[in-house]
Amino acid sequence: MSKVIIFPTDTVYGIGTPIFDLEGIEKIYEIKKRPKNKPLACLCSSIEQIKSIAKVSVWEQKIIDELFPGALTIILNSCDEVKDKIGYDTIAVRIPNYDLARSILDNYGPMLTTSVNDSGSVPLNEYNEIKEKYEDLVSYVYPTSISSSNVPSTIIKLDNKEVKIIREGEIKLKDILNALEK
Repeated sequence: MSKVIIFPTDTVYGIGTPIFDLEGIEKIYEIKKRPKNKPLACLCSSIEQIKSIAKVSVWEQKIIDELFPGALTIILNSCDEVKDKIGYDTIAVRIPNYDLARSILDNYGPMLTTSVNDSGSVPLNEYNEIKEKYEDLVSYVYPTSISSSNVPSTIIKLDNKEVKIIREGEIKLKDILNALEK
């Protein structure tokens, strides 16, 4: 039985499954009506979890040290196990700045996630609305009393020391460049 859950983060509610749960991954794509050519991001509770699934360069490590946990997602080269089991050559990783989310990730390990919504729609971020629409489709919907920012994370990729912004969110390019200069 696959384990697909919905849980709050510091940015938006996420729908996720343990990284190597192939049935869970398939179910997320079905629930969201998401095109298969759009990979899922991976939320981790720690740098150790990140390093268990991805290769981290010196420059990427600087950014992680300065800006994680938080609303930044960084695309890294995948480790061999990730390539072999789920077919991702690269993987977008983030550590949420929210204790409940990190506790869930400590429990389940790195989780492939995406925002809670139908693909292409605005992310849902209200617990009651999410529960009503998705409760019967997932194993569990975690409640929260804390408001998320409702702004998706910034997504970046580094080519050598050059930062490429894939999606701009709360964290700005100047913050990333400052982290690299330290």
